[in-house]
Amino acid sequence: MSEGTLKKKFPWEDFHGPNLGYVMEQYDRYKTDPNSIDIELKEIFDNWGSPSIQTNEVTFATEETISADKMKKVAEAVNLATNIRRYGHLNAAIYPLEENKTKNEFLLLESYDLTKEDLKEIPAHLICEDAPDHVSNGLEAFQYLKEVYKKSIAFEFSHVHNYEEKTWLVKQVESGVIFKDLSNEKRKSILKRLTEVEGFEQYLHRTFVGQKRFSIEGLDMLVPILDELISSAVEVGTNTINIGMAHRGRLNVLAHVLGKPYEIIFSEFQHAPNKELVPSEGSIGINYGWSGDVKYHLGANKQIKDEHTVRAKVTLANNPSHLEFIDPIVEGYTRAAQEERTEKGHPKQDVNKAMSILIHGDAAFPGEGIVAETLNLNKLNGYQTGGTVHIIANNMIGFTTESRDSRSTKYASDLAKGYEIPIVHVNADDPEACLAAVHIAMEYRNKFKSDFLIDLIGYRRFGHNEMDEPAMTQPKLYEKVRKHPTVRKIYGNKLVNEGVLKSEELVKMNEEVQATLEKAYQKVPDKKVSQVHEIQLPEFVNSGLPKLKTSIDKKQLLKLNEELVSWPEDFKVFPKLKRILEKRAKALSEEGKVEWALGEALAFASLLEDGTPIRITGQDSQRGTFAQRHIVLHDVETGDSYSPLHRLRDAKASFAVHNSPLSEGSVLGFEYGYNVFAPETLVLWEAQYGDFANAAQVFFDQFIAAGRAKWGQKSGLVMLLPHGFEGQGPEHSSGRLERFLQLAAEDSWQVANLTNAAQYFHILRRQADLLKREEVRPLVIMTPKSLLRNPQTVSPLSDLSEGEFKPVIEQPGLGQSPEKVKRLVLCSGKIAIDLTDKLNSLEGNQDWVHILRVEELYPFPKKIISSIISKLTSLEEIVWVQEEPQNMGAWLFIDPKLREIAPQGVPVKYIGRRRRQSPAEGDPNIHRKDQNRIVTEALTWEKK
Repeated sequence: MSEGTLKKKFPWEDFHGPNLGYVMEQYDRYKTDPNSIDIELKEIFDNWGSPSIQTNEVTFATEETISADKMKKVAEAVNLATNIRRYGHLNAAIYPLEENKTKNEFLLLESYDLTKEDLKEIPAHLICEDAPDHVSNGLEAFQYLKEVYKKSIAFEFSHVHNYEEKTWLVKQVESGVIFKDLSNEKRKSILKRLTEVEGFEQYLHRTFVGQKRFSIEGLDMLVPILDELISSAVEVGTNTINIGMAHRGRLNVLAHVLGKPYEIIFSEFQHAPNKELVPSEGSIGINYGWSGDVKYHLGANKQIKDEHTVRAKVTLANNPSHLEFIDPIVEGYTRAAQEERTEKGHPKQDVNKAMSILIHGDAAFPGEGIVAETLNLNKLNGYQTGGTVHIIANNMIGFTTESRDSRSTKYASDLAKGYEIPIVHVNADDPEACLAAVHIAMEYRNKFKSDFLIDLIGYRRFGHNEMDEPAMTQPKLYEKVRKHPTVRKIYGNKLVNEGVLKSEELVKMNEEVQATLEKAYQKVPDKKVSQVHEIQLPEFVNSGLPKLKTSIDKKQLLKLNEELVSWPEDFKVFPKLKRILEKRAKALSEEGKVEWALGEALAFASLLEDGTPIRITGQDSQRGTFAQRHIVLHDVETGDSYSPLHRLRDAKASFAVHNSPLSEGSVLGFEYGYNVFAPETLVLWEAQYGDFANAAQVFFDQFIAAGRAKWGQKSGLVMLLPHGFEGQGPEHSSGRLERFLQLAAEDSWQVANLTNAAQYFHILRRQADLLKREEVRPLVIMTPKSLLRNPQTVSPLSDLSEGEFKPVIEQPGLGQSPEKVKRLVLCSGKIAIDLTDKLNSLEGNQDWVHILRVEELYPFPKKIISSIISKLTSLEEIVWVQEEPQNMGAWLFIDPKLREIAPQGVPVKYIGRRRRQSPAEGDPNIHRKDQNRIVTEALTWEKK
């Protein structure tokens, strides 16, 4: 029989070891349900039957050609090997505090009806294809696998469904290639680093007694792991590494990974001046705002240099005590660093340019939902970053809560299984195993561009913040901890015993580290000369926005309009949508009318021509929640998509629009991070409805509104929050305007509630211009829902070509006789349109009332409103009108400001709904009745 015929006859000859085990599992499924497996494998089973087993001596082609017992023995042996791979981690030595604990053997031969003699008769490669050459039979292969999977590093790959990935991961482990031979110099350098890590913590403990530092001790190997990850990334050409972590071990990471000088850290403990201590070369960027933050929340930037060439930038993101909420922000940093945005079309992404490292807490990883939201971004087109390396800094306790009370899973890492992320558990007391974990993580990331998780298992030497006494709640655990040697001591003794260095060198190494720390401390000014002073605000705070030109030539607008409704002749747009778009374009070209969605599209198009990159994301943002946007079209016959904004003839920058996952927190955090790292880009996040922002409140409170004051972190992020009361119930009526106004201070952001397309056009263009300026700040817009198609929000073309953004709009037709005005009505957003509709239905002269639409609520346009009020010489009252309940909306923010500018003796009153728990009524009839009452009362004057 020819070789070609043999290959054709035996399709199983390329399957060995775990591959053969996989095929056998699939065959069992095939026998139960042929349609439950991959169609290609099903065809092979249909044609060739049971998987065959090939050895050097004989090939067993079918169940009929060999004894059933022989087949069963081989199948059980392969099954046993598979289970060692799947469950070996349960018997691994991955817990430092259980070093002397004897574990019961499991996966025994007798459980599989096997004997040692049975295994000796089976070729080694059927059980472990990648075993070393000295492994000659199945029994030796079995013993080899047991040793591989019971070390101080353990592996969980069975949840990875991609066959190529799983096979590669198994090969890396079982071939031993993840364990690099480390030179003695390398091993000494690891010990030196551990000495620095431990020495730094011990020095802080002695010098600043009772102060919080959130020590790294018990997980000291985190720093060498980060060193290795960064150097490995730089070796393959990565020039940006972004790190996110909470406060545990942060000071040590700042000192040793980011290179923040010891003296600066000491000065922060000492509350002493430290400006003179910043390195003169400026290689370390330390993030301070004007109100500042505690030392263990601060971030830093470091340039990795090779002589005079910058090879890479390492950033540790600022992070408050909301632990995992930094995760999506760092992913946004990284995506921004990977993309090139200087040409039209889609941004060009190179995942090798930047990498994320996220350090999680063992209690927070399964406990905080933002982790799952962030992991879900791993493979999504608009958010993936080519693989994040996750590290769980696992000290087996959360504050005082033990693992059994904080999670329902065996491992802290189990959440990652749902996202098919490979997991390695490693004992933090075994430095060389930790580096093996880094090696496989980086090789996997480089090859498969996907996330990887290292579960670094250690302990916490002290209480949560060094002021706690942990023995009060975990007496037995901390009895073990007190007796347990540090990893520096364990590894140092190992190297001494192996003759790598002498014990006196070990002592000298520690003395040198302590001397360096003491020398740094001597540079710190004494706290007696520390200065307490008032917070100094930057010049741009409370100085208002500069006057910017945002109008565009009429001819350019008409040209852009034509391009926005152009698509290839053979592209079949949905007929109804085609008519809508053509009608929209015709209304502009023939009647000079711009409705809301077109105003937005023209703003985007003009900014792309100006060279401003744009990124907009949110649930349904391509179409728009209310079917108003349609910036991505779909062919009704082929399903292909087409986006005019990606094909503008004169565009000079990229445009990205992505429908986001059903997540507010991770997506908003991601966009904030993207904007911080790409400050020249107009980044917009759109909530499907404004109240969806509720699910992302931490990001508003801790980062977007306060990031600049705490850390000097600039952002020009735009947030679009659909808002308006239309009788559709409590949900989706309110964008919670009141919360954004409550956070408005020190020019934290702009808050707008607009009433026409031109206003939206101009504020977007103004925001894009601000991106380049010191005055930049985030922009919150309460966007319309029903008003999207209301004729009252349509603007004439001239308002775009000649106008500008107006913080306040005076009601057209009113205020012509200012001396007759008795009531001044101020309002914002949709209620202004309701008042206009009501006003148009009234008969007679209404010169007793004037209406101001406050389009920009913050910064509050005090000067403009005061100027208008000064002309109203007969004014008897000022009224604020809103549709939101009295304890919501703008009233509580606006009330004191109106009283401040009201003429003496002129009262400030409120018209609207009474205070309520819920934002809106659940019955549309009740809503309409109350809404009518509000507008009627606002436009009714009772003689006094």
